[in-house]
Amino acid sequence: MEQGQVTNCASRGKLGVLLPGMGAVSTTVIAGVELIKKGLGRPIGSLTQYGTIRLGKRTDHNSPLIRISYPWPSLTIWSLAVGYFEDNCYEAALHAGVIEPTRLEAVRPELEAIQPWKAVFDQRYVRRLLGPHVKTGQNKHDLAMQLMEDIEMFRGQHEVTRMVMLWCGSTEVLTELDDVHKTLHQLRGGLKNDHPRSRQA
Repeated sequence: MEQGQVTNCASRGKLGVLLPGMGAVSTTVIAGVELIKKGLGRPIGSLTQYGTIRLGKRTDHNSPLIRISYPWPSLTIWSLAVGYFEDNCYEAALHAGVIEPTRLEAVRPELEAIQPWKAVFDQRYVRRLLGPHVKTGQNKHDLAMQLMEDIEMFRGQHEVTRMVMLWCGSTEVLTELDDVHKTLHQLRGGLKNDHPRSRQA
């Protein structure tokens, strides 16, 4: 990559990060970002923060940090989470016990400010959790529409231009194959057979 090419990737607007569930993984992500912002943690494993990029020829030995070479955004993220319980992010992080309480104290105000939305929850998929902080609706479509309204409200309040979702779940029940899955499998097979390359074969 030539050095003149790195000026065309300026970030625009604010990024919203949606974390389904406020448990051990999601609270560690949020607390880690807040600690890094205060200079109390290091972004280990982050390509954008610790990674390098080669500019020019290999023999030039010019491989600066990506975050220096590109106009990359800072780690100031508007974050939100959907939780089965009413605990704020600080309380949930204490309960999860992944990060030491002394380190959490340094970012306690930032974590306490993050209150979870009500979750779309079905205990058939997560049998060991009893979620009191959940939405109610006539059916799954109704619940999905409520969640979409929450996202749009959040975007409007914080002038967020882009949203991403980071999946942090790890306790879902194994879903057995049913007739509906067989139908999808047959549909996928039919689409493959209709592909021009398939017909040529």
